[in-house]
Amino acid sequence: MFNKILIANRGEIACRVMRTARRLGIRTVALYSDADANAQHRLQADESVHLPGNAPRDTYLLIDKVIAAAKQAGADAIHPGYGFLSENAKFAQACRDAGITFIGPPPSAIEAMGSKSAAKRLMEAAGVPLVPGYHGQDQDDALLLAAAQRIGFPVLLKAAAGGGGKGMRAVMAEHEFAGALAAARREAMNAFGDDTMLVEKYVLQPRHVEVQVFCDSHGNGVYLFERDCSIQRRHQKIVEEAPAPGMTPALRQRMGDAAVKAARTIGYEGAGTIEFLLDASGEFWFMEMNTRLQVEHPVTEFITGQDLVEWQIRVAAGERLPLAQEQLQIRGHAIEVRICAEDTDNNFMPSTGTLALLRTPTLRAGVRFDSGVVEGDAVSPFYDPMLAKLICHAGTRDEAASLLAEALRELRIAGVSSNVSYLHRVVTSSPFRGADLDTRFLERHASLLKPDAGTLPLAVALAAAHLASQQTTITPRQHAADPWSPWAVSDGWEPAGARVQPVALRLRDDTLRASVTALDDGAFRVTQGKFELQLHCTHCPQHGLVDWRTGQHQGTAWVHALDNGALHVYLNGEHYPLAIPPITYEATDAGHGGDCRAPMHGRVVALLVKPGDAVKRGQPLLVMEAMKMEHPVCAPTDGTVREFLVSEGALADEGATLLSFEAA
Repeated sequence: MFNKILIANRGEIACRVMRTARRLGIRTVALYSDADANAQHRLQADESVHLPGNAPRDTYLLIDKVIAAAKQAGADAIHPGYGFLSENAKFAQACRDAGITFIGPPPSAIEAMGSKSAAKRLMEAAGVPLVPGYHGQDQDDALLLAAAQRIGFPVLLKAAAGGGGKGMRAVMAEHEFAGALAAARREAMNAFGDDTMLVEKYVLQPRHVEVQVFCDSHGNGVYLFERDCSIQRRHQKIVEEAPAPGMTPALRQRMGDAAVKAARTIGYEGAGTIEFLLDASGEFWFMEMNTRLQVEHPVTEFITGQDLVEWQIRVAAGERLPLAQEQLQIRGHAIEVRICAEDTDNNFMPSTGTLALLRTPTLRAGVRFDSGVVEGDAVSPFYDPMLAKLICHAGTRDEAASLLAEALRELRIAGVSSNVSYLHRVVTSSPFRGADLDTRFLERHASLLKPDAGTLPLAVALAAAHLASQQTTITPRQHAADPWSPWAVSDGWEPAGARVQPVALRLRDDTLRASVTALDDGAFRVTQGKFELQLHCTHCPQHGLVDWRTGQHQGTAWVHALDNGALHVYLNGEHYPLAIPPITYEATDAGHGGDCRAPMHGRVVALLVKPGDAVKRGQPLLVMEAMKMEHPVCAPTDGTVREFLVSEGALADEGATLLSFEAA
């Protein structure tokens, strides 16, 4: 067994490998860039080595620097994680040349599967089913078009050296072929430095099913069943589950045997994944092999009860596989979702910033949260936007989906945009619950996956009630002569009756206005246009938890007020990032010689101009504070300030004269 492992990766997967290594008594070494100086994978490792720079090409992708770091730390093995150098045959060979064990397959196996076209030729020779297509070296445009005509449209153009959906185009008709080929080649060259293309039959509404295989150096090979990864955006997986729904024992064995045969054909060792397309008739075809651990490996760990990272380490150390095929069994069902920092309302664009809020689901039986970040961490623009993975396991698929939906409702992220609400819509949708899966799931059900506009009024009401509750908290004044005098209580009571407090909140580009009234029984009446409800809330400020009741309906939500003044409401799986806009008011001129009056009841906290100053319409004159929010009061027109009739710290009633003002 190894004494010390360097993890040539970062974030969630580096932390994941460290957990297993720590349990096995193996010390770990982290690599970190400038941007990752305070990252969790560095803090959780036993020791770390700095790689100056930020971009992967300057840090984590530099083979010489990674090998030098391993030597410097005295590591006897390197785990590559996934991504970065995990499928780089030159890196695997460099580890061998340096006398360091690469926890992964032999360089020859990585190289054999590194080119999609070469891999398909190998699989074809081994008798593994292939999608009809052209995988040759001749890249003449006319030859590729002839291949597409022979296969029959629609066809799929794929970069031979590609991955992650780059250099891939679906061509539905012959007249689209030339333009799609040129675009795919440009993208492939930019991404991989290689514009070699494959042409394959485009299987309509296929499922993406992959088989987890493991081989050791003693000739043993097993498959740890399959995963369905059909739900993808831009050819990138976001939901994965095991076992694949609707899989018969006979089909499972056929796919598993084909996967192990594919791995043995190239002398494979360690963890690998054979990816297949599966159609409704039960026919399947080899797509590619990933010669590394997959992001979605936890669902396989849940249903088999095995630690795949431990298997990787033991196989790399020369041990035999821990179990034989007949000893492996499926237990229950597991589903994983990838939590990413991205704006789902803006074409899934990555989001950067600081994790001002990160509250994870309650960790209980069947709930696993693999993360490389904590609250307060920075999300930089240099790396993949995936923050974490949420995985749930139960006895049945329906139970696992329900548990996952509940855990997603509990997960709260703010400071960066995230796909949590979108994922909640996916896993609670009727097509998902009915296992109506294929690789165009998100496109086919786009209308179902839009935000539920019906919950917005309640979310605004909860935010307004939260603001009002902060204003009306009974707090004895510390310096009052009689701290329990009713005149020393700031509970919102007024002798003239309940005050209607206006509230303005901004949701992206929309301003939402409401009015809230604190009632005698502790409830709040909230009005938004024609929408009105009476809301009873019980707040737990420490956790942001709110138990709410209105009419015959009740439920639980979370309301978090951040230091920047924003209110984040999490309700029924939806996240509403509500900003409190810097509301500006024009002081009213009541026609009394240009006197300007207060637009609200509040305290004057700052005078911004002096008597005699000439000002422009809209220019702030003073600042009032009401409901613990500051509101600039602005000039109603161009003019000159004559005299202030209030001082800083003074209370002013709505309509009270603030200053005399001479209009231009």
